[in-house]
Amino acid sequence: MIVRGARLLTAPNSGGTGLYDVEVAEDGRIARVVPYDDQKEPPGTGVLIEAHGGLLSPPFVEPHIHLDTALTAGEPRPNASGTLWEGIACWSERKATLTREDVIARATQVLRWQAAQGVLHVRTHCDVTDPALTALDALLEVRDRVREFLTLQIVAFPQEGIVSFPDGEALLREAVARGADVVGAIPHFEDTREDGVASLGIAFAVAEEHGLRVDAHCDEIDDEQSRFVEVLAALALRTGLRERATASHTTAMGSYGGAYSFKLQRLLSRSGINLVSNPFANLNLQGRFDGYPRRRGLTQVKEMLAAGVNVAFGHDDVMDPWNALGTANPLQTALVGLYAAQLTGADEIPVAFEMVTERAARVLGLTASEYGIVEGAPASFVLLPAETPAEAIRRQVRPRYVVSHGTVLAETRPAPTRLNWPGEPPSEVDFRRT
Repeated sequence: MIVRGARLLTAPNSGGTGLYDVEVAEDGRIARVVPYDDQKEPPGTGVLIEAHGGLLSPPFVEPHIHLDTALTAGEPRPNASGTLWEGIACWSERKATLTREDVIARATQVLRWQAAQGVLHVRTHCDVTDPALTALDALLEVRDRVREFLTLQIVAFPQEGIVSFPDGEALLREAVARGADVVGAIPHFEDTREDGVASLGIAFAVAEEHGLRVDAHCDEIDDEQSRFVEVLAALALRTGLRERATASHTTAMGSYGGAYSFKLQRLLSRSGINLVSNPFANLNLQGRFDGYPRRRGLTQVKEMLAAGVNVAFGHDDVMDPWNALGTANPLQTALVGLYAAQLTGADEIPVAFEMVTERAARVLGLTASEYGIVEGAPASFVLLPAETPAEAIRRQVRPRYVVSHGTVLAETRPAPTRLNWPGEPPSEVDFRRT
């Protein structure tokens, strides 16, 4: 395979054209990245993809989704209040009816959506406060089915608590024993602050015992007194897990005062942990108990980026009790996230693209040999019909091609819109600036 005439996010000297050819070896890895020469004849054999100046990006990465709950919106009833808490109650009822086949079918459907949109690395949280661990076993099977073309990490997520839920710690440990990749927690949902702190201690202990990462739902509440992220960061420092630890949501950070925020920025920067902001869920679920002024519901995205903390955007829920909509589209996530976090400066919009690609890849722990358009890396990438990340986000383009390990996994055919503008010949509209 060869991709001809593509733009790259970061690239060496192109010889003045700004375009590159990416050659793929038979083993599915990138063999060469060389400047594009329009005078050179393309090879006569193998797959040829003409990029026509489109943006060739590493695949999108989803750092936070719930495949076990996906596509269950309205089952057994809608979330009438729209709150996190009623969503958990609805899911608790639906969880009692889970079957292995049910979870496999729904999770696979969403993974198909993701793959079609260029998402080839996914971290899903899976509720393990179910004595049967039905969803976990189903997702472990899905992981095995897709492993040749898509990376799926499974977080053992104790939705109803580790300390406060009966046998919560035992279920967490059993989930890890069965093959979960990451250890989760939900300290703000535990009965008391002390229970929340204890739950994080357990999560880090389990992660250390098994050499795993930690990804906790942390401070997903509008309570300015919810400060478990400092506990998580301190544990990451003390255990040495550092960048192997992630705090997801941290929406309480949007309610912290200036003095505490300043102190926290220093701690989080020192700790090396990742933050994942989930703009769809956070904008929807937070602020439900506010009058006016009403909180935006996000963590301190811009401030933490400025402090050197790695921050990524996640889609989170897809048609479930917490979000009745969604298609798991990473460019939608980036668009909503950049507006919600006010990352609208000319130099900030490309950062939003990073937050669903390379920054999200850091959350999953993907290395340079596993992710990126460099020689020797897997030939996994997306070709976007846009010249820049900002254009890709603005126009919400679909990948022209999605390639996984040197094989075309998805292809989107252009579907032009024909406009019959009065007084002018028919023309096509593609929403480009020029």
